[in-house]
Amino acid sequence: MDVRLPKIGDSADSGTVVSILVKAGDAITAGQTIIELEQEKAVAPIPSSAAGTVAEIRVREGEKISVGAVILTLTGASGGASPAPAAAAKAGASAARPARRAQIVEDDEDDAPLAVDAGEDGPIPAASPYVRKVAREMGIPLSRVTGSESGGRVVLTDLARYVSRLERAVARAGRYADEPKGLSFAPVSTDFSVFGPVVSEPLTELRKVIAARMVENSVSLPHVTQFDDADLSHIEALRKQYKAAYEKAGARLTPTPFIIKALVSALKRHPRFNSSVNEVAQTLVLKQYYHIGIAVDTDAGLLVPVLRDADKKSLLQIAQELAAIAEKARDRKVGADDMKGGTFTISNQGAIGGGHFTPIINKPESAILGIGKTQLKPVVTADGKIEARPMMPITVSYDHRIIDGGSAARFTVDLVKALQEFTESDVKL
Repeated sequence: MDVRLPKIGDSADSGTVVSILVKAGDAITAGQTIIELEQEKAVAPIPSSAAGTVAEIRVREGEKISVGAVILTLTGASGGASPAPAAAAKAGASAARPARRAQIVEDDEDDAPLAVDAGEDGPIPAASPYVRKVAREMGIPLSRVTGSESGGRVVLTDLARYVSRLERAVARAGRYADEPKGLSFAPVSTDFSVFGPVVSEPLTELRKVIAARMVENSVSLPHVTQFDDADLSHIEALRKQYKAAYEKAGARLTPTPFIIKALVSALKRHPRFNSSVNEVAQTLVLKQYYHIGIAVDTDAGLLVPVLRDADKKSLLQIAQELAAIAEKARDRKVGADDMKGGTFTISNQGAIGGGHFTPIINKPESAILGIGKTQLKPVVTADGKIEARPMMPITVSYDHRIIDGGSAARFTVDLVKALQEFTESDVKL
């Protein structure tokens, strides 16, 4: 029996084999993880669909495979689908799918209708809860979207295709007649070895995803960055006072939990910094939850897992969860769902060094906070004295479409105030 790569998510059709966890001759059970597959920024465990003895491994580490690809062959298989005529028919249907996708692309031309015949009040096609949530937030009626999966099931790529067609229709109507049509750069191949010795290494799938996202985010959003410094004298005193108690509770009391607590208080006062633009419906979505993305520097690249409901967690809970999040990210154990739903992101380089920098907004969020290394600097106090204070550089990059400079300055002032006047009761265990 052949064990094939199953469909993992609505928009996940392929991935790169990171590790193979079994070998020829191993006896495995149904549901046992056989490989780990990198898809975009997440590494997913792939289980076996049946039990048996591994006869042959059909993939290699580093190989990119698609849904339906044979991972391994089993002998004495049980508990899975038999490679009988039914499976062959299913495989045949999968093989025929590219032709169907080609038709979808052809139907996606500018002259194609924007809605299915059923209209807005027609039947609602099948879709996962997550796809329904995305459609609802974007203001897209599912009855107007043609699904590309079996039975007309709607997936995220169908929503993206529908939005793209809407944008083209609006452009044809003259909505963007006087605006730039976008930037397009053809790939350029340069032989750098003619100038001196070089070493080439392939870009990983993760690095390709990061590159694409960073280019899209930097080009599609008008970034402006606000700079300031926060005096951490009070926070450092609190850390020194409560450090031992937190260690007994199994947590390290670093500045980051304080920053998250202060950030949430500032976001509540300035809701536009905790919002997203619905570019289709032309509305501003003000979120009533606070899911903070934490940028984690890993050997493979930058990952941004999300700490959810930060407003509902104590400083101890935040400290404990931050440690778990960082460990999972560095071990590449974060799943795709762990990196979805963020409302605001923090990029903290303080442990590495450096000062102010200009972080790129993590779209569809509207702002991002950059933290540099805290250093002793001379500060003129209110009574005119000069003292050495631990000053932390902070930068806030924001989407200038919805946030003006005055609003950004007020947000930054409130954030600095929340840091410098941190409430001790929030630290006590």
